[in-house]
Amino acid sequence: MGAKTFNVNEADFKSEVLDSETPVLVDFWAEWCGPCKMVAPIVDEIATEYDGKLRVAKMDADENQNVLMQYGIMGIPTLILFKGGEAVARVVGFKPKDNILRELKPHLS
Repeated sequence: MGAKTFNVNEADFKSEVLDSETPVLVDFWAEWCGPCKMVAPIVDEIATEYDGKLRVAKMDADENQNVLMQYGIMGIPTLILFKGGEAVARVVGFKPKDNILRELKPHLS
């Protein structure tokens, strides 16, 4: 986990993500997932570059199945941007940083 990211779980998902005044990008990952490990440094870079405009959370998919079911997450890594309590952007699988930012930027004004 990077210096600008934080862990979130089912217990604090509502308070940390849905109720956040600042948009929150949630990285749904698992320890055994190779593509998750590939996207992690990109997520850390985004957290640093957008500090103050965006909060970045990491959620262990294996330990938080209810949240995954609630948002229809079928594969990981999945990145979902939450703004005002709503999922407004989703990136599934490993993607280059430019592709991830293309999905996020319209919601970070």
